[in-house]
Amino acid sequence: MASSPTRRGQRDLTTGPIAMTLLAFALPTLGSNILQSLNGSINTIWVGRFLGEGAVAATANANTIMFLMFALVFGFGMASTILIGQSMGRRDVEAARRAFGASIGLVMGGAVVVAALGWIFTPDILRVLATPPTVMPLALAYLRVIFLGLPASMLLVLLSMALRGIGDSITPLWFTLLSVLLDSGLNPVFIRGWFGMPAMGIAGSATATLISAHVAALGLLAYVYLRDLPIRLRGHELSYLIPSLALTRTILSKGLPMGAQMLVMSVAALTMTGLVNRYGIETTAAYAVSLQLWAYIQMPALAVGAAVSSMAAQNIGAGFWDRVDRITRAGLIFSAVLTSTMVVAIIAFDRPVMGLFLGSESPAIPIARHIQVLASWNFIVFGMTMVLFSTVRANGAVWAPLIMLFVAMYPVRIGFALLFQPTMGADALWWSFPLGSCANFVMGLWYYRYGGWRSERLVVPAERAEEQVPSSAEPAGRLHPSG
Repeated sequence: MASSPTRRGQRDLTTGPIAMTLLAFALPTLGSNILQSLNGSINTIWVGRFLGEGAVAATANANTIMFLMFALVFGFGMASTILIGQSMGRRDVEAARRAFGASIGLVMGGAVVVAALGWIFTPDILRVLATPPTVMPLALAYLRVIFLGLPASMLLVLLSMALRGIGDSITPLWFTLLSVLLDSGLNPVFIRGWFGMPAMGIAGSATATLISAHVAALGLLAYVYLRDLPIRLRGHELSYLIPSLALTRTILSKGLPMGAQMLVMSVAALTMTGLVNRYGIETTAAYAVSLQLWAYIQMPALAVGAAVSSMAAQNIGAGFWDRVDRITRAGLIFSAVLTSTMVVAIIAFDRPVMGLFLGSESPAIPIARHIQVLASWNFIVFGMTMVLFSTVRANGAVWAPLIMLFVAMYPVRIGFALLFQPTMGADALWWSFPLGSCANFVMGLWYYRYGGWRSERLVVPAERAEEQVPSSAEPAGRLHPSG
């Protein structure tokens, strides 16, 4: 087994103590998550203070839709990251580059198509969402500009995922910081028309996001080449941007179910937003602020899940199955402890934080505080489920998590909300969150212990027609990664 990579920021995830390696890899990812959530919060503060509650509700509706559009192409990036990670675990840099090139070609092509369709059908999407009439013009102006930035945002995320696949979680942190500083700094400039810029209102907030995404994505791409990182493509390797049919099938067969998982969550979120909108603008604004706070609560779970995924992928690629189980156990502990700490902190200080978004006298604040008490603790269970799913997906097992997530989101969460709304009112919506998360965790734990995910096999197809020789060690001992 080769020693740890020598390039700055990269880490060999197949060696060293499990807990410390996991924590060291997760912390920069957590930092990136914090910055992204802080960016969204700062932008919401600018919008709320300058443009009012209606604009805050508009951004909530628009951001939920963007998550849905993002999901359409994100699964392919996850599949390629799994391939990259497992390839690095096998010390097969060429396979990692082929997976990376294929993901860039497929994902960026998809992002351009989704952005174009999103621009065209934005009014129809907002109407399906039951966006309040007073909010519609603001949501339309905001969302259309955001759609223009989707390809650059996808490139930034894809590059960050690929770097984590090769063991580098630090570089994405710095470029996330660059994006956040630009976005949050330019928001008031374009909203209010400072320094001679036109006063664009809510479209100015989206324009700031558009600019920051392009600068950060292109900057990170330049960094990859300047540092000659393993995923860079040169010469004949540029042909990898047009993937072979076999590699396309591999990425699609795994990426579509993983993208569908995000679609399941996105459509559930859209459905929930539609239900919330029917309770009026104050409840919609309260829910929008709750989503902002939940973004912070989720951060440790997402960071630990990403670290578990990258570590598991490299160790599966290397055939170190005993380490995979220990990585999962450490991830469950870290996720539960860190997320519980966030839940307690958010609930303890929710009123002053909510006042930043809506003003301390807003009638939406009591509603938002009530939502937090009933629903926030579900993210503890959510985080532990994320760890289990991150491990099994790192070996290419994608259909079982998708089915379990669908059951948790629809028959359980949405079904409960619809069934008990007549008697419980809006509380049925808030209680449905922990109920769905608990159902998902129970199913995920059963599958991790008794399912057949260890027998899955995911490889980067060879360039030539001949088959790759299977590993003679573990059932999936030569696989590829998820980040």
